[in-house]
Amino acid sequence: MKTFTLPGTELTVPNVVLGLMRIQEKTDEEVRTLVKTARDAGISFFDHADVYGSALHGCETRFAEAMQLTSSERAEIVLQTKAGIVREGPYFDYSYEHLVESVEGSLAALGTDYIDILLLHRPDALVEPDEVARAFDDLSAAGKVRAFGVSNHTPGQIELLRKSVSQPLVANQLQLSVTHAPLVAQGVAANMQGLDQSISRDSGTLDYCRLHDITVQAWSPFQAGFFNGVFLGSADYPELNAVIDRLAKKYDVPAIAIATAWITRHPAQMQVVLGTTNPERVAGAALGSDIPLTRAEWYEMFRTAGYSVP
Repeated sequence: MKTFTLPGTELTVPNVVLGLMRIQEKTDEEVRTLVKTARDAGISFFDHADVYGSALHGCETRFAEAMQLTSSERAEIVLQTKAGIVREGPYFDYSYEHLVESVEGSLAALGTDYIDILLLHRPDALVEPDEVARAFDDLSAAGKVRAFGVSNHTPGQIELLRKSVSQPLVANQLQLSVTHAPLVAQGVAANMQGLDQSISRDSGTLDYCRLHDITVQAWSPFQAGFFNGVFLGSADYPELNAVIDRLAKKYDVPAIAIATAWITRHPAQMQVVLGTTNPERVAGAALGSDIPLTRAEWYEMFRTAGYSVP
């Protein structure tokens, strides 16, 4: 498992992360098996959010109940959670009161004294950056949150926050897979009139994050689109799956590892956020961390996923 120092922090992190948004109905043993499989594969980074689960802080609570971490075990892992989505909405709230209340709830649910990384979950159109800055300052000063970031934010939205926020924004969690890759696809086809792919839909978010040492965390790395099924083994992507299967055979890994490797191969040093609760898939995906796809292989996957390569 490849690791690196997360820019803006002193944290050593893996380039594959386990997301825990689907563990609410899992038994203690199932949660422990899932986490142990991840740890055995080199994954020491676990992603939560206050809204994950059937109740507020549901999956955070389930994790803590099942794991019963000692202080030394807690120190060995990175816990990341998110705030800003209001379940009763749907709407968003980046007010000082909501952010602090959410973090207090996450701390209690996770049974920990500190959150390693707090992300603002989705952009709040009514955001007041000074409110966010005050919340971050107080949470940081109290030792309750050690680092901060965002999720699904554009460069302009990040710049607006940075106008007031004093802490570095260390991560931006964004949807990315080989079949859902506007983050990279537009740049490949820039200046090509008449090609839909050349239209900018994200204002250069990936390049912006690289320029400002903001680590991109890729969520839904195996989804064909926005929660409409995985591309692996899908009849909708026969050419892509033929390439993936061939590469899986070449590197002697499962197909899911090749899908992971397409993201980890990118020089932006992104993290892949796994959402599966299947231990076998976690172990298989983690193998992609170290696969050195060639440029030709990377672009072949990109092209057979439906993107144009001029």
